[in-house]
Amino acid sequence: MATKSLPDFHATNLGSLIESLKPEEIDALPFGVIALDADGMVRLYNKTEGRLSGRGDRPTVGRKFFVDIAPCMDNGYFKGRIEKALRAGKLDISFSFIGDFADRDRELWVRVQAAKDGGMWIFHDRPAA
Repeated sequence: MATKSLPDFHATNLGSLIESLKPEEIDALPFGVIALDADGMVRLYNKTEGRLSGRGDRPTVGRKFFVDIAPCMDNGYFKGRIEKALRAGKLDISFSFIGDFADRDRELWVRVQAAKDGGMWIFHDRPAA
């Protein structure tokens, strides 16, 4: 039986690929995966993101991402880009962002894509130092 290959952070249709995975497969990805509903509430926060961000196992699901989890990303550079893409009707953006829970000087590669349910996927990749 062939093993299913997991998507790469740079896959064009990453959000769609992630939506077809089981929760344990999402947890096994080498990059952070966060799913928000249309109101900005966390509905999924993979184990990799918890570990790499330094957040660990602290509760995330059911909490407001930009208020309770990552207020440091509630700014024009991060959240503002998402809002601009939403207004333009095409949420599929990539950018870098400096700062992280565990290492505030570390550069993150960020991708944000629309989710089928009207929410969004936020993906964080942390290049090796």
